[in-house]
Amino acid sequence: MTPEGIQLNDIDRQFAAFICRLAGGRDQHLEAAAALLSRGVTAGDVCLDLEAALEEGRAAGYRLESATTWRERLSSSAVVGAPGDFKPLILDRADRLYLQRYWRYENELAEAILRRGEPAPFDREQLRQGLARLFPPTPSETDWQRLAALAAVTRRFCVISGGPGTGKTTTVVKVLSLLLEQAEKAGTGSALRIALAAPTGKAAARLKESISGGLDKADAGVRELIPEDVFTLHRLLGYLKGSSGFRHNSDNPLPYDVVIVDEASMVSLPLMAKLVCALRQDTRLILLGDRDQLASVEAGAVLGDMCDTGGVHGFSAAFAQLAADLAGDTVEVQPGIGPLGDAVVLLQKSYRFSSAGGIGRVAALVNAGDARGALAACVDPALADVSLSSLPSAAGLAEALAKRITDGYAAYLHTQTPEEAFEQFSRFRILCAMRSGPYGVEAINLLVRQRLAQAGLIHPHGRWYAGEPVMITRNDYNLGLFNGDVGLILPDADNGGELRAFFPSGSGGMRKVLPLRLPEYECAFAMTVHKSQGSEFEKVLLVLPDRDIPVLTRELIYTAITRAKKSVELLTEQSLFATAVERRVTRRSGLRDRLWGTN
Repeated sequence: MTPEGIQLNDIDRQFAAFICRLAGGRDQHLEAAAALLSRGVTAGDVCLDLEAALEEGRAAGYRLESATTWRERLSSSAVVGAPGDFKPLILDRADRLYLQRYWRYENELAEAILRRGEPAPFDREQLRQGLARLFPPTPSETDWQRLAALAAVTRRFCVISGGPGTGKTTTVVKVLSLLLEQAEKAGTGSALRIALAAPTGKAAARLKESISGGLDKADAGVRELIPEDVFTLHRLLGYLKGSSGFRHNSDNPLPYDVVIVDEASMVSLPLMAKLVCALRQDTRLILLGDRDQLASVEAGAVLGDMCDTGGVHGFSAAFAQLAADLAGDTVEVQPGIGPLGDAVVLLQKSYRFSSAGGIGRVAALVNAGDARGALAACVDPALADVSLSSLPSAAGLAEALAKRITDGYAAYLHTQTPEEAFEQFSRFRILCAMRSGPYGVEAINLLVRQRLAQAGLIHPHGRWYAGEPVMITRNDYNLGLFNGDVGLILPDADNGGELRAFFPSGSGGMRKVLPLRLPEYECAFAMTVHKSQGSEFEKVLLVLPDRDIPVLTRELIYTAITRAKKSVELLTEQSLFATAVERRVTRRSGLRDRLWGTN
């Protein structure tokens, strides 16, 4: 019998049995490895670390002597190969076991990034002048945005990471200005082909809005050359219905000189690998994202691995000299730093959250794993923008949430136009850690609907009702609706008040769809923290469950807190909050070792 905490489901066991059949007979070492690998991939791991998984295998009932013996038995199996072999399972020198396709994704991604880790050609004097013009002097401190721009212009691969309000998209507008100036100097300015992309439609719309806002400060010539359209990654690569591949790949690369991807923390290993393989070698790739946010719901923690989250790095002596000469910034030199060291820049100053504000302070403490400090800040009455209240019982939850629900959602139900409704609706959201259970999204969405109906604000009769918020859960490329897109079902003044589903178009307008044509969706008064990534709300109410579950981690708490721009309230028990802050998401992969040279 499998002990509590080591859950091998039917898929895990069936996969293990299938692998053993391929090998020609049952072997408990192979069966254990395949079952645990299947379980790990489902949970977001890319591989199985034999040493780390040894106790898990024993707890699941397998007699495993040591990681060395386990490796030897696997190495002798006909279905296990070394890196580069075409076998169902791949075992590398660090005792990491992969599914063949995941080893290939990780290997292709690592090699592609390292290949473009070398400096790109640039005009020094042009760059010096551009940096001086776009970034005001900061004689007493390092300007991390300026350093990020320097890295992005001087390299073919760059990661600009930072929390909310650190100015990632503001920096990118300036980077585009610098790149266009460099191209103009080389005589190819108007021919520079730029693609802006994000993993979801919602994130693409937000990037478009941010870029458009930043263009107000750009030169007229630059504004004309920066594209208006923002792609989802699937649309950029060319989605092929019924296939896991894309139209653009290594044999048919994308035609762009610069590709910028926002919300990169949401991109899974397979999708990131397919993106980099679809780039020409001379294409510049710039990734934006918050390395401390939750990783993709699929396999891998790609941005975290690229940034070596938790590690502290300096720069090469050559980059430090470049920063001093062209930007006037001083950075720490780290001897022996690899090529990725100069390509990853962490923006460290938040322009949204002041150092005296609660949201920024709690987010920083949560990130540091300081449970006691974060808890003290949450209950500090001097920090009005963050609060923590005890979680009511399941039976008392409806009453406890009643006033919060009407205060948060009544305004959008009194608006006259879809634009006004979206503006009001985006001001408040309830976030949950899980989907099911009395404190999950499904139950709380029902509570919200019941409360608003009792108040006479909605009339949820029939299949659809006016004011219903919907979140798309399946991509529909024909309609241009994607997983995570949020819309509102409202009366359409242009069609006699008939109900339509309205969605922001990304260009400041609205587009409408017949509710009958909508792909799969769910109610969106409440959403999981995972689904909230790429969104911002003025006020957030975070409801955590009444017991500890593995999904409660500091990354989840940090992501939820930083969705709020003005205030956040947490409904949870203090001991559970502390436990979550002390727990980190750990996803097994070899990408970090490959990129940072630790193995």
